[in-house]
Amino acid sequence: MAVTGRVLSILVIAPQPFFQNRGTPIAVRLLVEELARLGHNVHLLVFHEGEDVELAGVQVHRIPGLPWIKNIPPSLSWKKLVCDGFLFFKAIGLLRQQSFDVIHAVEESAFMAMVLKKIFGVPYIYDMDSSLAMQVADKVALLKPVRPLLDCCERLAVRSSTGVVAVCKSLEDIAIGYAPDKLVVRLEDISLLGDGISSDEMLRERYGISGPIMLYVGNLESYQGIDLLLTSFRLARDQGCQGNLVIIGGTTTTIAHYRQKAEELQIAADTFFVGPRPVSLLGHFLAQADILLSPRIQGNNTPMKLYSYLDSGKVVLATDLPTHTQVLTEAFACLVQPTRESMAAGMARLLADPVLCRELGENGRKVAGDNYSITAFRRKLQSFYDTISATLPEAAQSHFVPGKDS
Repeated sequence: MAVTGRVLSILVIAPQPFFQNRGTPIAVRLLVEELARLGHNVHLLVFHEGEDVELAGVQVHRIPGLPWIKNIPPSLSWKKLVCDGFLFFKAIGLLRQQSFDVIHAVEESAFMAMVLKKIFGVPYIYDMDSSLAMQVADKVALLKPVRPLLDCCERLAVRSSTGVVAVCKSLEDIAIGYAPDKLVVRLEDISLLGDGISSDEMLRERYGISGPIMLYVGNLESYQGIDLLLTSFRLARDQGCQGNLVIIGGTTTTIAHYRQKAEELQIAADTFFVGPRPVSLLGHFLAQADILLSPRIQGNNTPMKLYSYLDSGKVVLATDLPTHTQVLTEAFACLVQPTRESMAAGMARLLADPVLCRELGENGRKVAGDNYSITAFRRKLQSFYDTISATLPEAAQSHFVPGKDS
């Protein structure tokens, strides 16, 4: 697919370790690959940490190596804030060397882009993967009283942008509420099962599992509801359910924390922590599960894994919160209240009714195929960028010397 509008020089700023097999880095990889596929000149600026991957048509830049900062978590942390500072000054250096038409600012880098716009006159697109005001207030209880101020900052970031990419309906609604006349596109994540590969790693054989598998895939940050998941599983076991809980993802620290919690709840014998696995094997592991879990308790953005869950054809058990219900309905998923009693009841219901599981799973697969495909993603992205390009001034010719920047 070629650009139908103007070819742009785009600086994508992603304040994340890159590459890692988790939500935002996966989404960023898809974004830059598709922008390059459209024919745009794409530069990606990321943290020092992460795996080097080949990205056709994309030049990757990193902040300087910070040996004292490792294992940067997905959510707000002092490590991330320090790296954000280095990211900002690295962006200044790139903008001095290269003439960019637009900055595509992911998450909190939108606030950097606001400043960079004033310094260099380069417009920016706000890639809204979450509500930062909500995320910060949820993460740091002391900041809840200043939530209106955080909302004001977020509103300013939206209004100062050339356009907004929202990852789900709730974020689209927030952006439109801040700036009704702003160009906003809802660009949902897609299933990651298309290019999956096979593996010899069979969960039942490796871990000696007998009986149904309830599988969670994702990071183990508190907002994901892992505490709720474990206590619900304990209650379900007490009520006679015979399933097993398998958890894929997490870091050494978070896995150790929740393994200890499983011991305390006396469910360790039926709870298996697999650790992180390549995203290319996602379909392989989902195929081995009977029930797929998303117990998230905070946030309003839809978990990326949900689209792959649906595409797998396996039944999804999720909390009945906007983070899920803007995609899921009871026609193709089992929705439960974010309480251990409700989630345990959902586990029991599905484990006792394989026919219902198959019916909901097949319905979900159809929804994923009809609505969350790579074709739809490409169509929306191209249309958005064609519209953006028509509003941008002509930029000066580049004098940047090509070559990978580490």
